[in-house]
Amino acid sequence: MILSVFLWLPLVAALLIITIPGSARYYRSVAVAAGIGMLVLAGYITMEGAQQLSGLADGSFLFLEDRAWVPDLGISYKLGVDGLSLPMVLLSGLIAFSSLMLSHNIKTRQREFYALALVAICGVIGTFVTLDMFFFILFYEMASIPMFFLVGIWGSDKAGGGRTITRNGAATKLLIYLQLGGGFVLLGLMGLYFLASMGGVNSFDLVDLRQVNYSPFWQRILFAFLFIGFGIESGLFPLHTWLPDGHSCAPTPLSMLLAGVLLKMGGYGILRFAFELLPQGARDLMPFFAILGLINLIYGGLCALRQTDIKVMIAYSSVSHMGMVFLGLACINSPTKEGALYGLSGAVFQMFSHGVITALLFGVAGTVYEVTHARDFRKWGGIAARAPRFAVFFIVGALASLGLPGFTGFPSELSVFLGLFQTNKTLCIIAIFGLILTTTYLLRAVQYGFYGPLNPKLLNMRDADKTETMVFATLALASLSFGCYPEPLVSLFQTSVEMLVGG
Repeated sequence: MILSVFLWLPLVAALLIITIPGSARYYRSVAVAAGIGMLVLAGYITMEGAQQLSGLADGSFLFLEDRAWVPDLGISYKLGVDGLSLPMVLLSGLIAFSSLMLSHNIKTRQREFYALALVAICGVIGTFVTLDMFFFILFYEMASIPMFFLVGIWGSDKAGGGRTITRNGAATKLLIYLQLGGGFVLLGLMGLYFLASMGGVNSFDLVDLRQVNYSPFWQRILFAFLFIGFGIESGLFPLHTWLPDGHSCAPTPLSMLLAGVLLKMGGYGILRFAFELLPQGARDLMPFFAILGLINLIYGGLCALRQTDIKVMIAYSSVSHMGMVFLGLACINSPTKEGALYGLSGAVFQMFSHGVITALLFGVAGTVYEVTHARDFRKWGGIAARAPRFAVFFIVGALASLGLPGFTGFPSELSVFLGLFQTNKTLCIIAIFGLILTTTYLLRAVQYGFYGPLNPKLLNMRDADKTETMVFATLALASLSFGCYPEPLVSLFQTSVEMLVGG
């Protein structure tokens, strides 16, 4: 029951906002209350789940809810969490709370904004807790489609770099790419269902489908469909171009949602469906996708290095960091079990780490843009002297992103590199260049944006207010806590990763 409450809370809040007229303060109060509720529930589910995981049989799920919906087709309303989904549940609660709290700068059509944002959050949570493929597809669309309206209505046009990106153009591009990815995912999941039906398993239930022995040929075909579809959602090269455009035009809370949890739907989907149900396909095709992951890491870093638009820079940074996730997944082919465990554990940890860190960076950068009306960080100048809280939290996010010990970026990337070194030393050595790029473009932004000559136009700029400071501190503390003591987070997904490696 607890998962249903967690799942449907944002949708109930959206319905309250839509059906009961009120003031802007009422709409925000309902949304913020829902955000606080989701954070509390996510924390409870994670802590309670951590206690129960030790006694859980391999492949089992916690907080199970199972109700037949369309029995003839094998569709059921089935919810549950395990070691793979618990970190994503916690991440969803953190990002939902942070993005809704930071929506106080939305001044137009607040009613529609909060309603659409809450619907999208409901969809994101649904993808992490459902165990039925039909409902997964439903929640995937519920998360993706509102993004089109949120970017198109509340976004801003972006000029620079030799071209102008309109918010409508960015929204349309985002929708096309996400639906393209959704199409590949749909084909892959329906292929799993129909092949299982031909073998006598008429079910969309993930647990039932685990018993199906798909042939190597179909495993490779379906794995390719699923990886490409979920890869588009995660910004996989060369189908990543929706990501920088979408982020550059999206309002700050939406950028936090997009990078914080929407990208993680793709990585989670790869692990949950492609790796779990098609292990032979994963081992056969991941060497090819590892090359794309390496391109993500290096190409994303090079693109970020040449940006002066702070939001576009962070967007390309996301492309680069998701490349680290793909490289971790490629360790499934490690000749040693230890290498595979390191790589896949690092990939899961990196998804959580990147979600928290990039939400912090987008939150600070977007808020500074709203204060200064300048995307180009060179025009900010030495604003650390006028806005020290903005400076401190951006620097914390930058240090966490480049993998400084003490933050989540360090253990997650270290684990990936330990696995990658045992899998393919050449890829590992080349990937180190990506870390150098990350350090370069982030410290460059800190230098020019916060410690350069102060822009005279910004002499009277304000610093982060109490709400913004609380949000930034929450995200920074999450990265610092699990960075200094990663064991509680690692223990959540360790058993699930071992099952994938053993599969």
